[in-house]
This record gives sequence, structure tokens and C-alpha cells, in this order.
Amino acid sequence: MHDIWRLSATDLAALIKSKKVSAAEAAQAALDRLDAVNPKLNAVVDHRPAEVLAQAAAIDAAIGRDEDVGPLAGVPVTVKVNIDQQGFATTNGLKLQRDTIAKSNSPVIDNLRKSGAVILGRTNCPAFSYRWFTTNLVHGDTKNPRDPGITPGGSSGGAASAVAAGIGHIAHGTDIAGSIRYPAYACGVHGLRPTLGRIPAFNAALPERPIGPQMCAVSGPLARTIGDIRIALAAMSPRDARDPWWVPAPLEGPPMPKRVALCLNPDGLNPVPEVTAAVADAARRLERAGWTVEEISNTPPLREAAEINTKLWLGDGYEAQLEMAEREGDPGALACLRGNRSKVFPFDGAALSKALTRRLTLIREWLALFEQYAVLLMPVSGELPFPDQLDRKDEASFARVWHAQMPQIGIPLMGLPGLTVSTGLVGRIPVGVQIVSGRFREDLCLAAGEAIEAGGTPSAAIDPAG
Repeated sequence: MHDIWRLSATDLAALIKSKKVSAAEAAQAALDRLDAVNPKLNAVVDHRPAEVLAQAAAIDAAIGRDEDVGPLAGVPVTVKVNIDQQGFATTNGLKLQRDTIAKSNSPVIDNLRKSGAVILGRTNCPAFSYRWFTTNLVHGDTKNPRDPGITPGGSSGGAASAVAAGIGHIAHGTDIAGSIRYPAYACGVHGLRPTLGRIPAFNAALPERPIGPQMCAVSGPLARTIGDIRIALAAMSPRDARDPWWVPAPLEGPPMPKRVALCLNPDGLNPVPEVTAAVADAARRLERAGWTVEEISNTPPLREAAEINTKLWLGDGYEAQLEMAEREGDPGALACLRGNRSKVFPFDGAALSKALTRRLTLIREWLALFEQYAVLLMPVSGELPFPDQLDRKDEASFARVWHAQMPQIGIPLMGLPGLTVSTGLVGRIPVGVQIVSGRFREDLCLAAGEAIEAGGTPSAAIDPAG
């Protein structure tokens, strides 16, 4: 079969289980696609073809024995270079960590393997996974396959670039302030930031994280179809005893009326007209699919949530982060830390207590919204995907980027799920929308996402633009 790499993960798994395509054929097709387009993109920065083919051979052997190989039977999947994969360096985009070789897998890798996935390669991220742009001093720059002049997003920029270009059918990413949702938006694919506690996480190769990142960072999937996001979420979510934050919540919650809160301009974002038009178009698609859409003038506090999340993420241990960034010498990481210094430092015990206390009030206000509405529909960003490296241009550009990203930065503070749905192109620049719901209601995000997806042009893997 030609162009196996173009298939959805759902369709490919069905073909492999029915023995119409072998896992070995799918793996070879993925490796060939990687060889063909990755030199233009630098999306995958580490992969071992012999190991990929060995994983696939094991899947085929299990199918030959009529064993259940899991929902992702033989599907090639990429993983981000900031999680532990046994025998590989957990670099997180750092020269300082290029010799940090994992002795065990993170829970998400173990869960993917148990689901039958074939781990194809490791995808790039900015240094420390700090930025919405993907470049570093150890692996280099990642390009957006839609347009090399715009960012592929970050921090999971390699993940989004890879899956958009057909390198793997699903990509793993992580998100503390938009790092799944923004790359999906920038590369024209879909990306889900799950609820805190949904997908287990742990990197034995690295020190324990401070409380802020523990509460706000999650792993999640990026893919070209919402159906693939759905099966990837199920594959990544099973319990792992190494993560005390994990919650045994069902993937399907109780039914809710199909009511959507539409907010075109959350908390003074003032999005550009193209973004507003995309959100309004998604609302019309939902209405045509039988959802009731009610426009609201504002969300619960989002800008304040973004400010607190930034403090918890960058302020907790700020001096240690800055010292490490200075040793690394990465200009983007230093720009991120220095540009936010006045917002996050100093951050002492009293500031931490105040932030966590206020967080509880904000969560309560947000959860009240989702008692009334199944989902909230709003922008991913206030702007179309940025010119690459815009945040390093000057102080005004840095401030512009952080202002536009407020809808992404705020949501993690409440631990809520957020789904980026790619809705189309403005010229050749992708645009999309963000769907948010209550805790552990990824199912509602996905249901709304499927309705929006069905009302537009189906997504497909693309060849990198020149």
C-alpha cells in the first residue's frame, strides 16, 4: 500500500489488526517519510531505525499469535525529547542534559507501548521548553511545514511539525502554558491539553519539579484528526503508580446538554479580526451540528489566572532557573526569564501561599461556568501564528507575544482540559479555536471538536512548504 503515512491512526490500527497492512510496513513507511521530509524541518532530533523496526516486528508477531495488541496496534508515534525514554537522552533542548540518559521509560511511553504504539522518534522543543518557538543550542531550529517563516509553535514544536508533515500519526507533547495547544494551532493540526491528573507523568532521570509545574504541566496528544486525539488520550491515560497526581476518572462523563459559551474577546485579549472570524465560524459549525451557542461577554478571570500561572511556573525557583539558563547560554530561554523577571520575582513563601489561595477561588469560578455550559469556545491566541523568533526581536515584540498567548497561559492554573481545533487557513497560515471544559471532561471537548472538524475541510498530512 502506498502512502501508509497519510492514514489516520484509527484507520491504520484497524488495517494492522486485520492483517491487511503489517506493523513492519507501517514502520518502514514512517521511517521513509521521516527521511524524506525531516531534513527540511528538523522536527525529529533522535531516532533509531533498527529499534523502530524491532518494535514493529514484535507487534506483528503478537498479531500472528492472535493476541490483543491494543488500540494503537503498530501505529508510529513520536514523543517529545523532554520525557524519559529508556536509553535516550532527556535533553529538554539543553546541551547541559545531552548526557542525561534515561534508565527507564516515563509512564506515558510505557502506556503508549502497552497500547501497541511504535515509538518512531523524539521531537524537538525549545531550551527548557520555555517558549512558543522551537530552537535550541543542542538540536537546532525546527521549521513549520506550512510556512518556514512562521513559528512551528512551542514548546512541542517538533511534535506539531512532525505530525503535520506525516512523520508519525500521533505526537506526544507537554503543556504548562500552551505548549501543546499553540504548536497544534501554528501547524494546522489538533492538540489536547488534558486535565491535570489524567495522563500519568514522571521523569526519573531529572529532579522532582517544584509545586507550580507539578500542578500545571501535563502530557497530551497532537494529531491530524479529532478521532486520533480520542484514541491517543485513551492510550496515554492508564494508571501508573509513579504519579501521585493521577486520578482514576472515566474517559466518558455524564451526559450534558450541548450548550456552548462563546467568548470572542476573553478578558481584554482584543484578538485580530482573522482570529475572531475563526471563532465565530466554529460557533456556526456547532450550531449547524445541533449545539446551542450563547455568546458571553467575558470568561471568569483569565488574565489573572495567566499571571499566577506564570509566577508558579517561572517564579518558583527563579534564581536557580536563571543560573541554569545562563550556563546553557540559550538566548530564547534567557529572554523568557529576563523578560518576565518583574512579574515573577521575588517569589517567597508568602507569595506562594497567596497564589495558591487565589487559585482555589479562580477554580471555583471556572467550575461554576461549566455547570451551565458543556464547553467554552474562545481563541487559542490573540493573533495568527507569529513570525518565527518574534519574541527575541525587541521588548515590544516580547510583550506582544505574551499578551496574545493569555488564553493558553491561564487555563493550566485551573487544571482544566483545553483542545485546539484547527479550522482552516488564512492564505497559507493556519488558524483554529480553543475549546475548554470542566475537569476530566475531555469527552465534551472532543465531542465539540468533532462537530467543528466535521463542518470544515478534513485535515491531511502535508509536504513541507519551501
